[in-house]
Amino acid sequence: MAYPIIMHVNYCEQGQTVREICKKAAAWGFDGVEFRRKRTGVEETTEDYLDELEAGVAASGLEHVLFGYPGPLLVKEDAGEREREVEQAVAFYRHVSERFGVKTVNLLTGALRNPDGAVPYFDYTSHGSFVATQEQWDWQVEGCRQMADALADVDIRFGFETHMVYLHDTIGAATRLVELIDRPSIGVNLDYANMLEFEEKPSLEEAVTGLGELIHYVHLKNSAPLRGGGGRVPTALSEGEISNRQFVRLLMQIGYEGPICVEAPRPGDREWYARQDLAYLRAVLAEVGA
Repeated sequence: MAYPIIMHVNYCEQGQTVREICKKAAAWGFDGVEFRRKRTGVEETTEDYLDELEAGVAASGLEHVLFGYPGPLLVKEDAGEREREVEQAVAFYRHVSERFGVKTVNLLTGALRNPDGAVPYFDYTSHGSFVATQEQWDWQVEGCRQMADALADVDIRFGFETHMVYLHDTIGAATRLVELIDRPSIGVNLDYANMLEFEEKPSLEEAVTGLGELIHYVHLKNSAPLRGGGGRVPTALSEGEISNRQFVRLLMQIGYEGPICVEAPRPGDREWYARQDLAYLRAVLAEVGA
């Protein structure tokens, strides 16, 4: 299985233009890039953004374009606002499917913070699915069903990223959400490295085999625990607590056929890290016969 290797755009969010990102990613050997649906801090229309992206893809020969944050923000209390979020998401995903052949979306539906503003952000078990009300679950299920049904004729799949402070923060919560939505295009983006932030979590093998066909997308990164006082430090893909070699083997065992995206959680020269992490993953894929 030849997995498309995707570079998360956070390797190149230190002032690089969209065209530069496409050029660099292709030159380094990535098959595609996961871009953000909207760029933070950049004044531009959606069409201006996509025009730049189209020019970058054409010039670089980049094969795969994916999109991630933000998805429809289904944490909004106003029903009319949630409906508009879904309508805008449907229009966007339909457009980029036609324009770029987008087939995979990293789905994040809005941060769900504890209503007590004094609760620290990094107290992850006090946010997201840990504090969500039944009404908030219902909003997410309804909105995602509407989006999936409106795009039923489009060859595109969504994966809820297992990400702290979202309703789909843990593997259990993401699985429950997918099962409640009950649409074939909606699955999970397994970012197992995020699960290391929780004390209670399944093993890597339990996560991959337990999710099985629900895995529509995968994010790889790594981190290591700090000695003594707790906390974690981001590392290279080849270092840290997770054996990403085992991760790839497990994906092969369950018959996963989607793209594999690598991320850059480390500060510093992320362009250099992109080449390091890609070289490691290419070597692993070759050695395990992927």
